[in-house]
Amino acid sequence: MTILDHKIDFAVVLSVTKANPNGDPLNGNRPRQNYDGYGEISDVAIKRKIRNRLQDMNESIFVQSNDRHVDEFKSLRERAEANQELGKMFKSKEISNDEFAKIACNEWIDVRSFGQVFAFKGTKSGVSVGVRGPVSIHTATSIDPIDITSMQITKSVNSEPGKDKGSDTMGMKHRVDFGVYIFYGSINTQLAEKTGFTKEDADKIKQALVTLFENDASAARPDGSMEVNKVFWWEHNSKLGQYSSAKVHRLLDIRSQVEEPKSFDDYSIIVNELEGLKVEEIDGK
Repeated sequence: MTILDHKIDFAVVLSVTKANPNGDPLNGNRPRQNYDGYGEISDVAIKRKIRNRLQDMNESIFVQSNDRHVDEFKSLRERAEANQELGKMFKSKEISNDEFAKIACNEWIDVRSFGQVFAFKGTKSGVSVGVRGPVSIHTATSIDPIDITSMQITKSVNSEPGKDKGSDTMGMKHRVDFGVYIFYGSINTQLAEKTGFTKEDADKIKQALVTLFENDASAARPDGSMEVNKVFWWEHNSKLGQYSSAKVHRLLDIRSQVEEPKSFDDYSIIVNELEGLKVEEIDGK
């Protein structure tokens, strides 16, 4: 496999219909929203979905969510110690940070993509290893301010025996009626060289972005309520790239064509050009 030798920039346009794309635990789990009223999806939430898709592709993932882990390990430390080479390092008095990072990057695609902080106490030498990954993801932001609908919900069953209250137990559920969001990202070749990130890994990341919401349904995000509409993928012809990521990301011009957009078709997308830089436009699946 060939280490990635050219810079990549990308952008993902997605739509939300009657769903909570990313609840804010500090605000009653309402959909995230900035002070100007625009919706947001955190970069952490996006990386979680990318990891899940890579896991669906049978890739080895270090940071597995509790409800989707495919091994017997219940913590990151247990998963790290299970690696034969890393397990020996945990027991040794001295740890080579570079060697530890190299083994971890070779073992798990999410470590060599996004990086990882390995900080574990209780070993002979202590483990504190930081890995910087080449794939960076921005927070997704809606094109227009979003409207949030909140509804009261009830449950018709008692949680505990002997209680006579049931159907009047109240809760709240929040959703975005409709919104189009966009997020950007880049893949840095200098960091790719350090982690061993390959061209094949980049293709897997692209595939994960195109199918980001497959196998991602929940009560807050029913099947079909979250959709990737477009993925734009720019591959430069050099390690540093012909242009800065900021300049490339500004090539996209997305605007609503009506006062109150209700579907993705109510938006226009114009992809401007930079000399010598081609874009691959992919429809979401």
